[in-house]
Amino acid sequence: MADGSDRIEAELAGLLAVLKADRRNVRALLRIAGLYAARGDLATAAASYRTALQEIPAGAPVPPDLQPMIETARAVIAANDAAMEGFLEQRFEALRAKHAGQSLARFDKSLATILHKRRVYRPQPSFMYVPELPAIEFFDRAAFPWLDALEAATQDITAELMAVMADGPSVVEPYMDLPGEVNALWRELNHSRRWSAFFFWREGKPYTENLKRCPKTAAALEAWPPCDLPGCAPTAMFSILEPRTRIPPHVGFNNARLVTHLPLVIPPGCGFRVGGETRKWEVGKAFVFDDTIEHEAWNDSDEPRAVLIVDIWNPYLSVAEREMICALTVGVNDYYGALPDLIRPLQKAE
Repeated sequence: MADGSDRIEAELAGLLAVLKADRRNVRALLRIAGLYAARGDLATAAASYRTALQEIPAGAPVPPDLQPMIETARAVIAANDAAMEGFLEQRFEALRAKHAGQSLARFDKSLATILHKRRVYRPQPSFMYVPELPAIEFFDRAAFPWLDALEAATQDITAELMAVMADGPSVVEPYMDLPGEVNALWRELNHSRRWSAFFFWREGKPYTENLKRCPKTAAALEAWPPCDLPGCAPTAMFSILEPRTRIPPHVGFNNARLVTHLPLVIPPGCGFRVGGETRKWEVGKAFVFDDTIEHEAWNDSDEPRAVLIVDIWNPYLSVAEREMICALTVGVNDYYGALPDLIRPLQKAE
């Protein structure tokens, strides 16, 4: 009588023959993975389980008899990722010591994707995509020396913000103000001052009275190198998020521009995510990000959260490219003319 090991090998050979005829046979893949696990081969079992799970369409119903196998698959995959992380870090120990003075942040993100601890996010603009620009979630602050002057004015800007907020909701406007029925993503925030704005510039047009009302903010904005996209940018505003309010994951319209936030009023419980990176807000510490990468914001506190937002050109564009992108944007707008609001592309973003 064959021992257990022989039975495993015989069944494995039979199942591998099944896969030759049907490489997407989920049941065979799950059983093969289980046999590799029984044989003590964690790495191969995990790879087989992962292949099996990838064959199940997202949201598809799973037969009840497969549920325990899928739960086992996820547990084995997680155990294997942890084992591989330990294995790899031993290999990296000497190299990390050798390069201790160098930034390895980009490598560490790559490692995190290999270990399935971080999703891969790419720009997905709703309007214009400029190929071959780096897909950077948060940009290196050193590339934007003008932020120093903006940050230096944080106290003055905040004082003017507080005066605006003290006048109540009548002086701000809902950031989302879409006509008619909107999709479920924005339904809760549409026409709502739970997410409101006090504009200084909006889609290329200055709000003169608001600039006069906040002269120190207007003066600080003189350091800002705006993105000049006719009909689309620049935009500069106070963005106010009311207590217990979340801005859902979304993307912006054009990766030729970037978005800058200067946090002004940040109670505990507020956060911001771009792609796979979540950052804590720090009052007076500005950052620049690509809003065409999926991002979201939340205020889980009992107080309003407020930031100053401005947009800028992507620094990887040449002057010639900027001018051509402007001409392209104007050309598309002129071609379509005055589209009805109900079918205009959504270009809202924080």
